[in-house]
This record gives sequence, C-alpha cells and structure tokens, in this order.
Amino acid sequence: MAKEISNAPVTVYSILAPGAKIKGDISSDTDLRLDGTMEGNIVSEGKVILGPSASLVGNITCSNAEISGTVKGNVIAPEQLSLKSQSRIDGSITTSTLIIESGATLNGTCKMPEA
Repeated sequence: MAKEISNAPVTVYSILAPGAKIKGDISSDTDLRLDGTMEGNIVSEGKVILGPSASLVGNITCSNAEISGTVKGNVIAPEQLSLKSQSRIDGSITTSTLIIESGATLNGTCKMPEA
C-alpha cells in the first residue's frame, strides 16, 4: 500500500524561545511567537502569539493576537485579540473581536471600532 503525501500548506512562523532577550523592533510577513523577553515593537501581517513566559515592553500591531504573557504597551489587532488567563496588558488595545479569559489583567483602554 502506497503512502500518500499531503500537499496541505504548512504554517511557518518565527519563534523567539524562552530565555531569548531582544532589544529592537521586529517586522514580519508571517506569524510570530514570542516566549522570551523583548524591548521594542512588533509589526506582523500575521498572528502574534505571546507565550506564558513572554515579556514585551513595546507595541504590537498585527492582524490578530493571542497573549498569555505580559505586555507593557499598546496592542492593535484589527481582527481578533485573545487574552489568556495568565496574561497582563498595561496599555491600550484596539480590536474588533476581544476574548478575555478569567484571570487576565487589562490596565488601559479598549477601543472596538465598528465593522
């Protein structure tokens, strides 16, 4: 019996591992995952994921975001922003769809533009 090979698209994204420390801005055409520490801004045409160990001092601008770590700055995610239970944001957020799990902390303002 022959094994079929799938031609399904594979999601490729950049990863900044736990323990990594970056100072500077990141611009990405694809999805991005941060599990380390960063000082600077993130601009992505894709999704930005901050893992539980992630810490960002700077702003995020992306299509959608999933935050589990800490952000000291503003988040602009026009499509969707998901704040997981251990997340903390100290800054303003702008999104059309906001999902907040119990335990998440948001210290700032929230702007939800009309569609």
